[in-house]
Amino acid sequence: MDEIRDDSPTVKALELKQLRYLVAIVDTGSFTEAAHRLGTSQAAVSRTLSALERLLGVRLLHRTSRSVAPTTAGVRVLTRARILLSGADELVREATSGHVRLHIGHAWSAFGRRTTEFQRRWHAEHPETELRLIRHDSPTGGLAEGLCDIAVVRSPKELAPWSHALIGHERRYVAVASDDPWARRRHVRLGEIPARTLLIYRRTGTTAPDLWPEHERPAVEYTHDIDDWLADIATGRFVGITPEATVSQYRRPGVTYRPVRDADPVSVHLIWRSHDPHPATHTVIALATALYREGGDETKVRP
Repeated sequence: MDEIRDDSPTVKALELKQLRYLVAIVDTGSFTEAAHRLGTSQAAVSRTLSALERLLGVRLLHRTSRSVAPTTAGVRVLTRARILLSGADELVREATSGHVRLHIGHAWSAFGRRTTEFQRRWHAEHPETELRLIRHDSPTGGLAEGLCDIAVVRSPKELAPWSHALIGHERRYVAVASDDPWARRRHVRLGEIPARTLLIYRRTGTTAPDLWPEHERPAVEYTHDIDDWLADIATGRFVGITPEATVSQYRRPGVTYRPVRDADPVSVHLIWRSHDPHPATHTVIALATALYREGGDETKVRP
């Protein structure tokens, strides 16, 4: 990338105005159209963009007489700029209207089969707080990335350094190809699985080889995408283990789920920032916990 040196004794702080101008230039495709959208002059747009480039020390745009396109650094800055501007706009809306928005993040299955009921009850009981579910494929469901206020997680490794609350448990299921002999059974025992090759979704999955004693562990393969996990299991080459939430949220032709009779359940937690909790945090915990209790004990499998 091209570097721009700034020899001035002081560097001004980043301004939202600079980010708005950058976004307008890229979205409209020209400095002239950006100036028209922003209600200013082309010279002002050019000066503001140049100031932003000096501040960041990188070239943000490739400019020719006919086109404008972001550089590699520009693409990264543009992505963050859109997030920052959206957050700033939301802050203004909340401050001026009193309307509050709540983002709940999750890696892949939210509250499982309880998700729809959670949304319905929330909209009925708390219309003053707009609810949005955000799926983000990271261990903290987007909380560490600043994309949500609260996140649903099923891994105890992700509880620190966040505040957290246990809302329920989900039993484990084995996922197999629909023509697999196990698909015709009512349940599978944990001790049977080492006879097969286990496919693990490494990034946000809840399964690890330490579910079994060290000398009894199955052969393991890894995948990095839940759609690939399902597609590979459907071939019959692998089996997978997953919480009950996956069964309701990811039904797929060619894949059948059966309870794992004697496996420890998966604990489901909510996590949030200790220093900056959303005002509705405890309301979310109460509703989610109630729904898990109403759903019955997920940890038992009938013989």
